[in-house]
Amino acid sequence: MKPCLYFLFLLVLAACTGPERAHEKKLRRANAKGEFILRNHDDFFYLIPPPKCRTREKYPWEKNYIGRFPKITKEFFRCKGKSSNLLHLRQEEAEREVPLFDCNGGLQHTLPVRDGIEFIYPVLIEILNYIQARTEKKVMITCGHRCPAHNSYSDPKPENQTSKHMIGAEVDFYVVGLEEAPETVLELIFRFYKENTRYRGRKEYELFCRDEKRKTDLKIPPFYNKEIYVKQYMREEGRDLDNQHSYPYLSIQVLFDREKNQRVSYSWSLAHQGFHRN
Repeated sequence: MKPCLYFLFLLVLAACTGPERAHEKKLRRANAKGEFILRNHDDFFYLIPPPKCRTREKYPWEKNYIGRFPKITKEFFRCKGKSSNLLHLRQEEAEREVPLFDCNGGLQHTLPVRDGIEFIYPVLIEILNYIQARTEKKVMITCGHRCPAHNSYSDPKPENQTSKHMIGAEVDFYVVGLEEAPETVLELIFRFYKENTRYRGRKEYELFCRDEKRKTDLKIPPFYNKEIYVKQYMREEGRDLDNQHSYPYLSIQVLFDREKNQRVSYSWSLAHQGFHRN
């Protein structure tokens, strides 16, 4: 289409639509009606209070979180044994080797059982959740419960054969983001006992001492109060199957059972018969 014809077409189209629009506006003005708002002499305006910030209630699936991370429960302490691990031979005597097989972890057996239910000493769970809440960083449990088979397989040294891992009274862990600052995590453990109302004002819990009498392979002497015993392992210390990482880490043992008001100690029956095999 030539430019002159195209311009002529637009001119004709505008001439046709112009009167129609003018007619629509005329009808709209003719039919428009207004209504008056009648008020009494004592009418007044309600004052709207300023909005207040309200914290959103948590959804059910969020109640099991502390900050951005899942709340630590006894499920985090499941034995980490794997039946696919290779056979180990432990040298017991000059010419005798004992084969060591790993277990199949939580698929093969439960956690320690107490009063008919699976049990981990509550203070371990409380301390780890406290650390996670204060740091807003994930607590990585490297070793919780160990059955006797996995305990011997992961660390066959004689001094490990009475480990409290087998009775749910010990945990090894580090904090993601604070791997190189175990001293910071250790201070949080001390603060837990000072801020918790259950222990406040009780020096046997608030006061931690160094265990410098007991001979250990640790560079830093352990700390202890009435309830727990805390070891700090450096990079080259405490390496076993469950702690193959290169970070320093902390280990907490339970010394005193506050519920039963008695000391916590390893026993063969608790370690070997205190859990159910699936």
